Amino acid sequence: MEWTIQELATRAGITSRTLRHYDRVGLLAPSRVGANGYRYYDPGAVARLQRILLMRRLGMGLPAIAEVLADEVDACDGLRAHIAALEEERNRIERQLRSVRHTLEALQSGAEPRMDVMLAGFNDRYKDEVISRWGERAFQVSNDWWHGKTLDQQQAWKQDTEDLVAAWVTAVKAGVSPTSEHAQSLAARHVQWLSQIPGTPTAEGDRERSIEMVKGLGDMYVDDPRFAGMYEDAAGALFVRDALQAYARARM
Repeated sequence: MEWTIQELATRAGITSRTLRHYDRVGLLAPSRVGANGYRYYDPGAVARLQRILLMRRLGMGLPAIAEVLADEVDACDGLRAHIAALEEERNRIERQLRSVRHTLEALQSGAEPRMDVMLAGFNDRYKDEVISRWGERAFQVSNDWWHGKTLDQQQAWKQDTEDLVAAWVTAVKAGVSPTSEHAQSLAARHVQWLSQIPGTPTAEGDRERSIEMVKGLGDMYVDDPRFAGMYEDAAGALFVRDALQAYARARM
Protein backbone atom coordinates (compact mmCIF):
# COMPACT_ATOMS: atom_id res chain seq x y z
CA MET A 1 0.00 0.00 0.00
CA GLU A 2 1.20 3.50 -0.82
CA TRP A 3 -0.05 7.04 -0.35
CA THR A 4 0.67 10.02 -2.49
CA ILE A 5 2.20 13.06 -0.87
CA GLN A 6 -1.21 14.76 -0.83
CA GLU A 7 -2.88 11.75 0.81
CA LEU A 8 -0.18 11.46 3.45
CA ALA A 9 -0.24 15.18 4.22
CA THR A 10 -4.01 15.13 4.62
CA ARG A 11 -4.02 12.10 6.91
CA ALA A 12 -1.13 13.46 8.99
CA GLY A 13 -2.65 16.92 9.36
CA ILE A 14 0.34 18.66 7.80
CA THR A 15 1.06 20.19 4.41
CA SER A 16 2.71 18.77 1.31
CA ARG A 17 5.21 21.59 1.64
CA THR A 18 6.21 20.26 5.08
CA LEU A 19 6.80 16.79 3.64
CA ARG A 20 8.95 18.22 0.86
CA HIS A 21 10.94 20.14 3.47
CA TYR A 22 11.47 16.96 5.49
CA ASP A 23 12.85 15.38 2.30
CA ARG A 24 15.19 18.32 1.61
CA VAL A 25 16.69 18.20 5.12
CA GLY A 26 17.12 14.42 5.01
CA LEU A 27 14.44 13.52 7.56
CA LEU A 28 11.94 11.72 5.38
CA ALA A 29 12.40 10.75 1.75
CA PRO A 30 9.51 9.34 -0.28
CA SER A 31 9.59 5.59 -0.76
CA ARG A 32 9.67 6.16 -4.50
CA VAL A 33 9.09 8.84 -7.07
CA GLY A 34 6.92 7.86 -10.02
CA ALA A 35 7.65 8.55 -13.67
CA ASN A 36 5.15 11.37 -13.44
CA GLY A 37 7.19 12.97 -10.62
CA TYR A 38 4.65 12.08 -7.92
CA ARG A 39 6.02 11.14 -4.53
CA TYR A 40 4.76 7.93 -2.90
CA TYR A 41 5.08 6.78 0.73
CA ASP A 42 4.90 3.18 1.96
CA PRO A 43 4.17 1.95 5.54
CA GLY A 44 7.85 2.24 6.52
CA ALA A 45 7.90 5.90 5.52
CA VAL A 46 4.63 6.54 7.36
CA ALA A 47 6.06 4.92 10.50
CA ARG A 48 9.09 7.23 10.27
CA LEU A 49 6.79 10.24 9.85
CA GLN A 50 4.84 9.12 12.89
CA ARG A 51 8.03 9.24 14.94
CA ILE A 52 9.02 12.63 13.55
CA LEU A 53 5.63 14.08 14.47
CA LEU A 54 5.83 12.59 17.97
CA MET A 55 9.24 14.14 18.56
CA ARG A 56 8.04 17.47 17.17
CA ARG A 57 5.17 17.36 19.63
CA LEU A 58 7.67 16.85 22.44
CA GLY A 59 9.29 20.12 21.41
CA MET A 60 12.34 18.73 19.60
CA GLY A 61 13.81 20.68 16.70
CA LEU A 62 14.48 19.11 13.32
CA PRO A 63 18.28 18.85 13.80
CA ALA A 64 17.78 17.01 17.10
CA ILE A 65 15.24 14.68 15.50
CA ALA A 66 17.64 13.96 12.64
CA GLU A 67 20.36 13.11 15.16
CA VAL A 68 18.09 10.70 17.06
CA LEU A 69 17.04 8.92 13.89
CA ALA A 70 20.61 8.76 12.55
CA ASP A 71 22.00 7.27 15.77
CA GLU A 72 19.23 4.75 16.18
CA VAL A 73 20.13 1.11 15.62
CA ASP A 74 16.72 -0.48 16.25
CA ALA A 75 13.55 1.36 15.26
CA CYS A 76 11.57 -0.83 17.68
CA ASP A 77 13.57 0.53 20.62
CA GLY A 78 12.69 4.04 19.51
CA LEU A 79 9.02 3.16 19.28
CA ARG A 80 9.10 1.64 22.76
CA ALA A 81 10.58 4.87 24.09
CA HIS A 82 7.80 6.83 22.39
CA ILE A 83 5.17 4.55 23.89
CA ALA A 84 6.62 5.10 27.36
CA ALA A 85 6.63 8.87 26.85
CA LEU A 86 3.06 8.85 25.54
CA GLU A 87 1.85 6.69 28.43
CA GLU A 88 3.44 9.11 30.87
CA GLU A 89 1.73 12.01 29.13
CA ARG A 90 -1.57 10.11 29.16
CA ASN A 91 -1.26 9.48 32.90
CA ARG A 92 -0.51 13.14 33.53
CA ILE A 93 -3.54 14.21 31.49
CA GLU A 94 -5.73 11.69 33.34
CA ARG A 95 -4.62 13.18 36.67
CA GLN A 96 -5.44 16.64 35.37
CA LEU A 97 -8.84 15.44 34.15
CA ARG A 98 -9.66 14.03 37.59
CA SER A 99 -8.67 17.28 39.26
CA VAL A 100 -10.70 19.45 36.86
CA ARG A 101 -13.74 17.15 37.19
CA HIS A 102 -13.43 17.43 40.96
CA THR A 103 -13.43 21.23 40.73
CA LEU A 104 -16.45 21.25 38.40
CA GLU A 105 -18.46 18.81 40.53
CA ALA A 106 -17.67 20.71 43.71
CA LEU A 107 -18.71 24.04 42.20
CA GLN A 108 -21.91 22.56 40.76
CA SER A 109 -22.89 21.11 44.12
CA GLY A 110 -22.08 24.29 46.02
CA ALA A 111 -19.18 22.65 47.89
CA GLU A 112 -15.67 24.02 48.27
CA PRO A 113 -13.16 22.22 46.02
CA ARG A 114 -10.19 20.62 47.75
CA MET A 115 -7.16 22.74 46.94
CA ASP A 116 -4.76 19.80 46.79
CA VAL A 117 -6.97 17.89 44.36
CA MET A 118 -7.45 20.94 42.12
CA LEU A 119 -3.71 21.00 41.44
CA ALA A 120 -3.11 17.24 41.20
CA GLY A 121 -1.23 16.47 38.00
CA PHE A 122 -0.18 20.07 37.49
CA ASN A 123 2.73 20.21 39.91
CA ASP A 124 3.91 16.83 41.17
CA ARG A 125 6.73 18.17 43.30
CA TYR A 126 8.91 15.10 43.64
CA LYS A 127 7.96 13.36 40.39
CA ASP A 128 11.34 13.52 38.62
CA GLU A 129 13.20 12.60 41.80
CA VAL A 130 11.02 9.56 42.52
CA ILE A 131 11.13 8.34 38.93
CA SER A 132 14.91 8.68 38.70
CA ARG A 133 15.40 6.68 41.90
CA TRP A 134 12.58 4.12 41.87
CA GLY A 135 10.88 4.23 38.48
CA GLU A 136 7.75 5.57 36.81
CA ARG A 137 5.44 2.96 38.34
CA ALA A 138 6.48 3.84 41.90
CA PHE A 139 5.61 7.46 41.27
CA GLN A 140 2.32 6.72 39.54
CA VAL A 141 1.01 4.28 42.13
CA SER A 142 2.05 6.38 45.13
CA ASN A 143 0.76 9.58 43.53
CA ASP A 144 -2.64 8.03 42.84
CA TRP A 145 -2.72 6.68 46.40
CA TRP A 146 -2.00 10.12 47.86
CA HIS A 147 -4.51 12.02 45.75
CA GLY A 148 -7.12 9.33 46.43
CA LYS A 149 -7.09 10.23 50.12
CA THR A 150 -9.54 12.65 51.66
CA LEU A 151 -8.15 15.85 53.16
CA ASP A 152 -8.60 14.39 56.67
CA GLN A 153 -6.68 11.26 55.67
CA GLN A 154 -3.88 13.36 54.19
CA GLN A 155 -3.67 15.45 57.35
CA ALA A 156 -3.57 12.30 59.50
CA TRP A 157 -0.74 10.91 57.37
CA LYS A 158 1.19 14.16 57.66
CA GLN A 159 0.72 14.10 61.43
CA ASP A 160 2.10 10.56 61.62
CA THR A 161 5.08 11.73 59.58
CA GLU A 162 5.66 14.72 61.84
CA ASP A 163 5.47 12.46 64.89
CA LEU A 164 8.12 10.18 63.40
CA VAL A 165 10.39 13.13 62.60
CA ALA A 166 9.94 14.49 66.13
CA ALA A 167 10.90 11.11 67.58
CA TRP A 168 14.08 11.11 65.51
CA VAL A 169 14.98 14.62 66.68
CA THR A 170 14.40 13.63 70.31
CA ALA A 171 16.71 10.64 69.90
CA VAL A 172 19.44 12.82 68.39
CA LYS A 173 19.22 15.26 71.29
CA ALA A 174 19.36 12.39 73.77
CA GLY A 175 22.79 11.50 72.40
CA VAL A 176 22.06 7.83 71.76
CA SER A 177 24.03 5.85 69.20
CA PRO A 178 22.52 5.24 65.72
CA THR A 179 23.01 1.51 66.39
CA SER A 180 21.34 1.61 69.82
CA GLU A 181 18.16 -0.35 70.36
CA HIS A 182 16.16 2.87 70.60
CA ALA A 183 17.51 4.22 67.30
CA GLN A 184 16.98 0.85 65.61
CA SER A 185 13.39 0.75 66.81
CA LEU A 186 12.89 4.15 65.19
CA ALA A 187 14.47 2.81 62.00
CA ALA A 188 12.02 -0.12 62.06
CA ARG A 189 9.18 2.38 62.50
CA HIS A 190 10.54 4.40 59.58
CA VAL A 191 10.60 1.34 57.31
CA GLN A 192 7.07 0.43 58.42
CA TRP A 193 6.01 3.97 57.52
CA LEU A 194 7.51 3.52 54.05
CA SER A 195 5.73 0.18 53.59
CA GLN A 196 2.37 1.95 53.79
CA ILE A 197 3.10 3.81 50.54
CA PRO A 198 1.92 1.73 47.56
CA GLY A 199 4.43 1.34 44.75
CA THR A 200 7.48 1.35 46.99
CA PRO A 201 9.66 -1.78 47.25
CA THR A 202 8.87 -1.98 50.98
CA ALA A 203 5.14 -2.06 50.24
CA GLU A 204 5.63 -4.80 47.66
CA GLY A 205 7.88 -6.96 49.84
CA ASP A 206 10.86 -6.73 47.50
CA ARG A 207 13.68 -7.29 50.00
CA GLU A 208 16.67 -6.39 47.83
CA ARG A 209 15.13 -3.22 46.44
CA SER A 210 13.77 -2.31 49.88
CA ILE A 211 17.29 -2.40 51.31
CA GLU A 212 18.52 -0.30 48.42
CA MET A 213 15.67 2.17 48.91
CA VAL A 214 16.22 2.57 52.66
CA LYS A 215 19.95 3.13 52.17
CA GLY A 216 19.25 5.57 49.34
CA LEU A 217 16.81 7.53 51.48
CA GLY A 218 19.42 7.79 54.19
CA ASP A 219 21.88 9.27 51.72
CA MET A 220 19.23 11.65 50.40
CA TYR A 221 18.46 12.93 53.90
CA VAL A 222 22.10 13.99 54.18
CA ASP A 223 22.68 15.18 50.61
CA ASP A 224 19.46 17.17 50.19
CA PRO A 225 19.35 20.32 52.37
CA ARG A 226 15.54 20.12 52.53
CA PHE A 227 15.83 16.99 54.68
CA ALA A 228 18.70 18.29 56.77
CA GLY A 229 16.31 21.05 57.81
CA MET A 230 13.59 18.53 58.56
CA TYR A 231 15.78 16.86 61.18
CA GLU A 232 16.81 20.28 62.54
CA ASP A 233 20.38 20.25 61.24
CA ALA A 234 22.99 18.26 59.35
CA ALA A 235 23.89 16.26 62.46
CA GLY A 236 20.28 15.12 62.75
CA ALA A 237 20.18 14.01 59.12
CA LEU A 238 23.46 12.12 59.59
CA PHE A 239 22.06 10.33 62.63
CA VAL A 240 18.94 9.22 60.76
CA ARG A 241 21.01 8.07 57.78
CA ASP A 242 23.38 6.04 59.95
CA ALA A 243 20.52 4.45 61.88
CA LEU A 244 18.59 3.54 58.73
CA GLN A 245 21.63 2.11 56.99
CA ALA A 246 22.60 0.07 60.06
CA TYR A 247 19.05 -1.27 60.19
CA ALA A 248 19.11 -2.11 56.48
CA ARG A 249 22.39 -3.98 56.80
CA ALA A 250 21.55 -5.97 59.92
CA ARG A 251 17.79 -6.39 60.12
CA MET A 252 16.19 -6.27 56.69
